[in-house]
Amino acid sequence: MSEPLQPGPPKAGLSRGRQRIVLAICCMSLLIVSLDNTALNVALPSLQRELHASVSGLQWTIDAYTLVLASLLMLSGSTADRIGRRKVFLTGLVLFVLGSLLCSLAPSLEALIAFRMVQAVGGSMLNPVAMSIIINTFTEPAARARAIGAWGAVVGVSMATGPLVGGLLVQSVGWRAIFWVNLPIGLAALLLTLRYVPESRAPRPRRPDPVGQILVTLLLGSLTYAIIETSVLFAGIAGLALVGVLLYEPRRREPLIDLRFFRSAPFSGATVIAVCAFSALGAFLFLNTLYLQDVRGLSALHAGLFMLPMAAMTFVFAPLSGRLVGARGPRPSLVLAGTAMAAGALLFAAFHAETSTPMLFTGYVVFGIGFGLVNAPITNTAVSGMPRAQAGVAAAVASTSRQIGQTLGVAVAGAVLTTGLASAATYTTEGFVEASKPVYWIVTGCGLAVLLAGALTSGSWARGTAERTARRLEAEGGLQTTTKASTSRHE
Repeated sequence: MSEPLQPGPPKAGLSRGRQRIVLAICCMSLLIVSLDNTALNVALPSLQRELHASVSGLQWTIDAYTLVLASLLMLSGSTADRIGRRKVFLTGLVLFVLGSLLCSLAPSLEALIAFRMVQAVGGSMLNPVAMSIIINTFTEPAARARAIGAWGAVVGVSMATGPLVGGLLVQSVGWRAIFWVNLPIGLAALLLTLRYVPESRAPRPRRPDPVGQILVTLLLGSLTYAIIETSVLFAGIAGLALVGVLLYEPRRREPLIDLRFFRSAPFSGATVIAVCAFSALGAFLFLNTLYLQDVRGLSALHAGLFMLPMAAMTFVFAPLSGRLVGARGPRPSLVLAGTAMAAGALLFAAFHAETSTPMLFTGYVVFGIGFGLVNAPITNTAVSGMPRAQAGVAAAVASTSRQIGQTLGVAVAGAVLTTGLASAATYTTEGFVEASKPVYWIVTGCGLAVLLAGALTSGSWARGTAERTARRLEAEGGLQTTTKASTSRHE
């Protein structure tokens, strides 16, 4: 199980320049997938007016995308290992560009939500596959760590700069222009992939797990629907699907979700941190977009400019966090990130930052610092200590956790806000501040969870669990390899 992820000799023969081009291509694909969602946040009020959408309708324009993305990431990663990473990556680029074009032409809210799902199918073929390509291209550990750090920085920067980019586009052209941006970047990535990215496959690809895939999709979809639409029935379905995952997946030789990974404290911590951090970001952006435009009456551009301090801090601190992780490990970045995210949200929860422009900007700065610091250590921690053959799967779980977090953050924020405003005919500053306060307390709790999980799962004890898990995975994986021929006919 410790052999390289692609057949034949590893692509260590690639020149340093070509390795950088491959990394740039992978980061381009990540940029459009991440930027698209946060840029759309600032367009929600404009979209609401044109398509006559309710708050729950706005939630679905975000969550339909992140939900499909989260559901299919691991399936796309394992499929790429089986039939070829370059082939699946190219297919994902085509689907994402096509979905973006369709979104820009959507005549109704229902059509936009459907086309966002097409986008997400393509996006699911980009992030985990790109990570596998990076791991496979950068075979030297230090170079791989730097490449993963750059990857993590792109996530943070694109997620935070989305509101500014979205504001500029909505103000100058309209909300449909947000999807046009994806077309030239996606097409450029497509052409560069054809020219520079080599094909690769796993030497022993994982078998399909259709039952596991159905259970995971049912779990995420039902849970999201239950939160947005306040449905007890779908909450029950989500609970049953979770029980199904916990009972069925350990019985599979090659499950969609290998629950053995969670024996590693760093991996479990990275999963919790990803869900909490991106839940906080999703809720924070959703609330502030509606507040700045619907309550303060700002234009989309001015709303984006108001959030520029958050984007600037993330832009500065995301690459610094990558370097800090390389020099000191993940703990300092995670502890500082959790502290800053909690402090930024606390300004809104306890001190009504919305009612004071200086305090509002302070909240954006502090929260932006926290989010800038948190992303780089997530992937690094998730793959820490994992056997090389399992690193791609571990990274896919981390990417899935990010999308699950953002999905839940938007769902919870919208549901709580709708409940708080149920008795009000229109938004008012006082009514919105009171209705959004419980959400900001939840975001504060998410920041504290990042702090605690980062502190508890990044020390020497945690590293020991990762090493023991890696040895077990290699030993059990080797046993499965030797027994495959004699047992496969019984599956």
